[in-house]
Amino acid sequence: MADSLEQIRPWRTIERRKSRQIMVGKVPVGGDAPIAVQTMTNTVTHDIAATVNQVRQMEEAGADIVRISCPDPESSLALKDIVKDISVPIVADIHFHYKRGIEAAENGAACLRINPGNIGGRERVKEVVAAARDHGCSIRIGVNGGSLERELLEKYGEPCPEAMVESALMHARMLEDENFQDYKISVKASDVFLTVAAYHQLADATDAPLHLGITEAGGARIGTVKSSIGMGNLLWAGIGDTIRVSLSADPVEEVKVGFDMLKSLGLRTRGVNIISCPSCARQGFDVIKTVQTLEEKLAHISEPISLSIIGCVVNGPGEAAFTDIGFTGGSAGYGMMYAAGAKTGKTNNDDMIEEIIAKVEAKAKELQAAR
Repeated sequence: MADSLEQIRPWRTIERRKSRQIMVGKVPVGGDAPIAVQTMTNTVTHDIAATVNQVRQMEEAGADIVRISCPDPESSLALKDIVKDISVPIVADIHFHYKRGIEAAENGAACLRINPGNIGGRERVKEVVAAARDHGCSIRIGVNGGSLERELLEKYGEPCPEAMVESALMHARMLEDENFQDYKISVKASDVFLTVAAYHQLADATDAPLHLGITEAGGARIGTVKSSIGMGNLLWAGIGDTIRVSLSADPVEEVKVGFDMLKSLGLRTRGVNIISCPSCARQGFDVIKTVQTLEEKLAHISEPISLSIIGCVVNGPGEAAFTDIGFTGGSAGYGMMYAAGAKTGKTNNDDMIEEIIAKVEAKAKELQAAR
């Protein structure tokens, strides 16, 4: 099906950059692997129960990888108990003290995120690399526009794409000098233009898998917009092997936004993709409230299902022709239900939500059985 669609609609294809593949625990990153969606806990790490509970919520939302900050010995030690009660691989977030990276590797982290600008120099990086190798960890080199090395800031005068890429490649060489290639790289900034330019330069300079993100993107609304513009630009260009949407919001929302971003580009298909109109005076039912309700009640569905919810017959039948399930508003308190583009009969507005949910759940079971 995918091949025929690519032949019919070549303008819909994205040719992904060819990167080498590494493993983050059981999750492949790079190569031809699906683009992995990440998020990060915001609990106190050594509050093990709270951290495990939040990670499980992330798992339920579909997170492929979860990052956990390890700012102190208690946190890196807590990983030993945390990883026993979850299934996703954990990336230990390490800043300032290289020993936290060593401890995290010893206690079950699948990957170590180190920021070259604050980890403490070549000798300390060597020790972290040795621990990663001994315990089967990969490494993310995380360059950030806000914490570049002093010499690079003096050389370039300010954070710029060239400085960020130079920092990333300099630290990649440190890992390569230790014969360590199980690493991915990120070059994040809060500025969309700076981030996109840095990733384009980096993509041309290395075959390492790239972790995408707009750092400190802001609250749920503006952060989603900035991330979608910056990361969407890169993903459309085929750049990116794993993503994290950084929001000052519930981290579970980061997972949802990440999947929505990938779904909109046809790069991942997890969950229900609702196509809905903004509503107007022609609507035959309350579209906005209906969509909000369906988003909540269908959040548990992980199978890829398309659903169109259109307020009137102007675009409703046309949209329903290309979705698995559809509902188009009519008049006199009813609308038309569709399945695979074909009409299946009228449904009363009062009953439509429950009927739509039943049809989506039935479709999900059908897809599960066909696996």
